[in-house]
Amino acid sequence: MKLLSYNVNGIRAALNKGFDSWLAATQADIICIQETKALEEQVDTSVFEKLGYYHYWFSAQKKGYSGVAIFSKSKPNKVVYGSGIDHMDYEGRILRLDFDQVSVMSLYLPSGTNPERLDYKFQFMDEFQTYIDQLKKEIPNLIICGDYNICHQPIDIHDPIRNKNVSGFLPEERAWLDQFIKSGFIDSFRLFNPQPHQYSWWSYRANARNNNKGWRIDYALVSEPLQASITRSFILPEAKHSDHCPVGLELKF
Repeated sequence: MKLLSYNVNGIRAALNKGFDSWLAATQADIICIQETKALEEQVDTSVFEKLGYYHYWFSAQKKGYSGVAIFSKSKPNKVVYGSGIDHMDYEGRILRLDFDQVSVMSLYLPSGTNPERLDYKFQFMDEFQTYIDQLKKEIPNLIICGDYNICHQPIDIHDPIRNKNVSGFLPEERAWLDQFIKSGFIDSFRLFNPQPHQYSWWSYRANARNNNKGWRIDYALVSEPLQASITRSFILPEAKHSDHCPVGLELKF
């Protein structure tokens, strides 16, 4: 199973930049999408059907904002839209597909762009942890792919000193992600890739991407019972449909 996760920063904009041709070339079995910024009916979904994907969308109530999707070559046994927690689901941030051997979630965790949103981000994180703690009792084989909007360690950001007071690298955010991973997950990318200077998001300002002044805020976190099934993990910085790039992993069952 080849699984990708990609914050496309607007699925319609990404399609205008050749996203569908790129997706065909990846031969991914499943791709988790974040920040669709569209309702399903606003997108020409036939392009994904032609590539052999079933597609599932969970959009925000607010048009042009947030939203997640999952495309899968195999039909899932079950599709779960949202978490059942109203404020999370209003913003279209969680979607899960259950298969025989694994469940895959697309997550778009809020960013803390201002004090009000930072408070909301911490509320979301706390309630998400509780939700996942319960879910893992029911579904031990869980992969949570997505944009977590947090760099875990200094190695995950180009300038840890200057960014220590910036949302996305605040000590409290990093501590939450650290304990979330330690609650039973594996950072699949770091399992195989200990090297620095590998990022998944770059600001549009100051030529950041060309200078590789980035942040690794996109993850494929894999529940510990699946560790033996992970055969490869990677980042694809050459994909340039967004200010993010895809992250991915391969599993063998």
